[in-house]
Amino acid sequence: MTIRTILAPVRGDGKGEAVLDHAVAVARRFGARVLVVHARPRPEDMLPFGIPVTGAMKQMILDSAAAGATEEDARVRSLFDDYCREKGIPIVDDGPAPKGSVCASWREETGTQAAVVATRGLLADLIVVPRPDADGAGVRTLEAALFDSGRLVLIAPPKPVTAIGASVALAWKPSREIARAITAAMPILAAADTVTVLCAPPGGGDSKLTAEELAEYLGSHDVDAEVRVFRARSTEVGQGLLAEAQAAGADVMLMGGYGQRLRRELVMGGVTRHVIAHGDMPVLMMH
Repeated sequence: MTIRTILAPVRGDGKGEAVLDHAVAVARRFGARVLVVHARPRPEDMLPFGIPVTGAMKQMILDSAAAGATEEDARVRSLFDDYCREKGIPIVDDGPAPKGSVCASWREETGTQAAVVATRGLLADLIVVPRPDADGAGVRTLEAALFDSGRLVLIAPPKPVTAIGASVALAWKPSREIARAITAAMPILAAADTVTVLCAPPGGGDSKLTAEELAEYLGSHDVDAEVRVFRARSTEVGQGLLAEAQAAGADVMLMGGYGQRLRRELVMGGVTRHVIAHGDMPVLMMH
């Protein structure tokens, strides 16, 4: 298996370029297609809830919402076309994508972005989503990618990027989630120039599954990995991971996904939340 299709949901919220930058960076490494999808809201979802309106008022709201959605579709598509032209990426909207070469495709779907990602993500090798805002905006899309698609997810910070996957930092703590993430990310690990396993005790030596055993397992898949054990207080593991990843020159962090729905956790898991919220590097995750 390798990475052939990368799903990149975009909308007119100013985050689309960062998502495309990260998706294209991975696509260039694997000669993959970037499937850009724009979710068009249903006009009926714009009707006020619990407030009675006349038939004429309802129709006016529906017509206005439909017109606004059409205008937004055209605007975002124009931004996509401009982006591909500037980056020299061919657009292949019809037929199969050519193997081994980078290209982009455009799709419009009706519904919420989260619902579209949950469906389209089923046939993607990687889903790229923007990092959620501090106020929770974007959490539903991230949840859909992680919990409903069963696919590897790349969380893109709001910054330009040119390369992803040359140097991978792997945050090791024995769990089902990181085991699945490692399996899904094996093409990225195998193609990396360097892989660094990062862990804080007990994962470094006292656990029944040590970082050294993980490095041995990776070696059986022809992935050479260096182990870096660092010490940090239980409340500072996230900071430690980011510092060690930076020292190792990593351009992406691979972690296990959350154990339960983000909204159910409210705080998204101390270590993982810190790495996503405070790190400048993209994060690969899988539930």
